[in-house]
Amino acid sequence: MSSEGPYARYGAGGGSAGYNSAPPRDSYNGAAPGYGQSYGGPGYGGGQGYGGSGVSYSAPAPGGYGQQGYSQSVGASENFGASAQVDTSKKGGKKSMALQALNKNVIMWAGFFTASLFVYFMMSGGDFSFLMTYGAMSRMFGFGILNVKTFLSKRATGVSVKTLQLYCLVFFFRLTSIIRHEGYLPYDKSGDWLYHVIEIMALLFTGCALWGCMVPFKSTYQGEMDKFGEMNVPTGMGAVYLAIPVLILAIIVHPNLNSDFLSDVAWTYAMYLESVALVPQLFMFQKQTSGVVELLTAHFVAALGFGRVMEFMFWIYSYHELATSAGSKLPGYLALFSQFMQLVLMLDFFWYYYLAVKNATPLVLPSHGTAMGIV
Repeated sequence: MSSEGPYARYGAGGGSAGYNSAPPRDSYNGAAPGYGQSYGGPGYGGGQGYGGSGVSYSAPAPGGYGQQGYSQSVGASENFGASAQVDTSKKGGKKSMALQALNKNVIMWAGFFTASLFVYFMMSGGDFSFLMTYGAMSRMFGFGILNVKTFLSKRATGVSVKTLQLYCLVFFFRLTSIIRHEGYLPYDKSGDWLYHVIEIMALLFTGCALWGCMVPFKSTYQGEMDKFGEMNVPTGMGAVYLAIPVLILAIIVHPNLNSDFLSDVAWTYAMYLESVALVPQLFMFQKQTSGVVELLTAHFVAALGFGRVMEFMFWIYSYHELATSAGSKLPGYLALFSQFMQLVLMLDFFWYYYLAVKNATPLVLPSHGTAMGIV
């Protein structure tokens, strides 16, 4: 950023088998165990008991009540209790697994926020422009999650290669600007070197994830769902419908903080392109037949969105610095508008992401299913 202005750089039982061994006798033919069994030995007069529809009864033999029917009844009760216990244990197991997943989510984000506080207090001057660095950290964190998801599961399911291609362009062009000039760097100490390192790491993470999706795990990549922009272009090249128009816009409308045409256009192109880079990923989510989004993939997208929120908060107060050489503030307005539209597109995603994290379940986008819920 410029050294002027309010944010100038460097400024401010089992049961028993029975009671005796008296042999059982059936009360009527074809009865189910436990319902047609007599309670004892031969009844008075040698009768079979009342062998009607209900439980039969015969008078007890001298040996006492026969226990076969009793034992079978007890066994049936125990079987019922055992099945109920199994169902309960299954529910408990699911709750336990959900709790473990929720704990992992909490630990992951807690680690990120802890690192953010460390950077803010130890490696930043506490300036408001730290929000730019914070947004960059969140993007790097997101692509780190994506690499963990891809390489640990050895699957590229649910990931849009087009979004990764666009983000590679975003980080590359931003680095070509901020390495050569400092007009668009954060004002505080994090703009000296930390911001550069974060952007370089984000580019490496993005390139690594793209390589994983296209080379070792290509067989799991869902290309049939990653169809954004594939009209009159070779397969997999749909991102050009976003990359080329945005480049033309950046050439026409860009700020002049670096006083260098190529550097200013490169930074502006990265800014505008990042606002639409997630569109292919969101498009792919909607194309998935089940509507289910893996939780780690959802964390990846949410981290990118959170980073965008941080940068949007910064530019709300600093957009006036993004002016052309003629003094027009149109680049600043366009930067705010593009970021705002990206956040609007992600509003429903943020809501269902919150529900998924809360319940430790996969995320289901609202276009799938009548309940619009989490499964």
